[in-house]
Amino acid sequence: MRRFMVLFGLLVASACTNANDLDEEPAYLGNFRLGHNVVVAPNLTKGPASRGATREEWIDAMTRAMTERFTRYDGDKLYHLGVSIEGYVLAIPGVPLVASPKSALILNVTVWDDAAGKKLNDKPELVTVVETISPQTVVGSGLTQSKQVQMEHLSRNAAKLIETWLNRQNDNFGWFEDDGKPAKEKIGLFSGRPTVGAAVAETEIADNIPSAASAPAPVPAAD
Repeated sequence: MRRFMVLFGLLVASACTNANDLDEEPAYLGNFRLGHNVVVAPNLTKGPASRGATREEWIDAMTRAMTERFTRYDGDKLYHLGVSIEGYVLAIPGVPLVASPKSALILNVTVWDDAAGKKLNDKPELVTVVETISPQTVVGSGLTQSKQVQMEHLSRNAAKLIETWLNRQNDNFGWFEDDGKPAKEKIGLFSGRPTVGAAVAETEIADNIPSAASAPAPVPAAD
């Protein structure tokens, strides 16, 4: 419980996340394709002033959120994602703007490379999530949302943060690149997102510019 309270203290200061982007182009993840989507909750801890939720409810909500976000990728290599849900707060009704707590979620994430048969991160990545601030939650989601809606929003925010982390790891360490090189260092990549059209256009232009040696000699003007 002490560990959860320390983490929760850090968590409430974390930036909020808007996960309503599933109809937009996904973040660049190289050759990533989702293999196993494993969600567990062996050490699940309910935080203070929270509604209760079972392990099964959390596993179901998080599994669905991970599936809808990561099955959008169709790369040619399989990667397995393991999520361990550690703790949560599902806000209960309180005094608006004074004592209304925020919903929160803490989890650990591990990534496996299927072909290599090994983890990409030896130490699990700690992900901390808070509910998205909106007109419906500014006075506390405990007043305006059911437990199921709170869990759905937190799970979707968590999946979005995991996607952002994977994109950053690929940018910096080339986790999902065939050559293992950081994506951000490659020509035609900007912040991990390929601009293939621009890169191809530049290449074609360069290929069609004659060099000084191959350029035809100027034709003398007629007298």
